[in-house]
Amino acid sequence: MTPAVQRRGPMQGAISWNCSSVPPPGSCRRPTGDAWADAIYRGAKPSRARANAVHFAPGARTAWHSHGIGQTLYIVEGIALIRSRGGKVLEAHPGQVIWTLPDEEHWHGAAPDHFMTHIALWEGDDVTWLDHVTDAEYAGPRTRDL
Repeated sequence: MTPAVQRRGPMQGAISWNCSSVPPPGSCRRPTGDAWADAIYRGAKPSRARANAVHFAPGARTAWHSHGIGQTLYIVEGIALIRSRGGKVLEAHPGQVIWTLPDEEHWHGAAPDHFMTHIALWEGDDVTWLDHVTDAEYAGPRTRDL
């Protein structure tokens, strides 16, 4: 019997929601820093629902990406940083829920001095991976206003 939660890490800078294998070094599917993903749910057709518990070491973050139907992030522990293209860095805390619009380019990860875990919810495999987040983008102006 397959366990309900499957560990996909630890993998040095190699988190991927939709890859059947570890992405190559330098791939936009690889985060900056260390991250681990536990697949919680992957719906069988006709369901398109996906859910992962994602764990980030301090300073780790995804590359810029978007989801065709949007994405919901539920912050479980630590301090999360989330940014949409052109916006400020949003600081989110446990219990807060962040939703990105369909096709909204964004990234998410841990604050530089905290580990962070969130539950990521999305539909289907239509993730578009873009460029890596620069240190300047990561360190950009921060807000706590949702």
